Amino acid sequence: MTDKHSMREMGEKLVNVKIDGKAITAPASLSAIQALWYAGYSRIKSVGCLEGVCGSCRVLVRRAGNSEVRTQLGCQTLIEEGMQVMFLVFPRPTHHTYKLEEISSSWEVQTKFHKIFPEASRCRECRGCNASCPKGIDVMKGVALAARGRFREAGELFVECVMCDLCLTACPELIAPNHVGLFSRRVTAYFHTRPSNLIRRLEGLQRGKFEVNIEGEKP
Repeated sequence: MTDKHSMREMGEKLVNVKIDGKAITAPASLSAIQALWYAGYSRIKSVGCLEGVCGSCRVLVRRAGNSEVRTQLGCQTLIEEGMQVMFLVFPRPTHHTYKLEEISSSWEVQTKFHKIFPEASRCRECRGCNASCPKGIDVMKGVALAARGRFREAGELFVECVMCDLCLTACPELIAPNHVGLFSRRVTAYFHTRPSNLIRRLEGLQRGKFEVNIEGEKP
């Protein structure tokens, strides 16, 4: 007996939805992805959650009687009567590349960060990234923390990030906040990072922002 037959025999409530323009009738207890499988669409093995790793199945969702369109994850979106779901497919950004082994010490992490992610300091604080995040992460705060060299704190905010790229598409500056979070987590694990305030002061000294009085005399 298939799962589909079992659900029918249990008398589960069926709802009518549209997924990628296709009309589907399926039990209300199913997610958008499960509804496709229930309707007979093929499962692709060794991909995403079927491989044991999140496939970041991002979707646009519009509920019946509501004109608002929201971004969510297909596996976490339970279908509802009259719901419209559209799966999003877009390439991942390729303009941020780096190798941790090329960063000689933790003293250089913040300088390297601004070379890799120069747009991070241009955040408009529009909160589009926060609104688009299906995991409810305070994305904007994480980017701000990373830009100030507080990579450990930034990384902790992005622990639940599934790299769906929705925050990137919502960002007018194309900051790629999820990649900022990934960088923060990686460097925190790779280095025992020094205090961010100390690193900022040393960078200021290198740029001539502060005067150093070696003799101890007042300037």
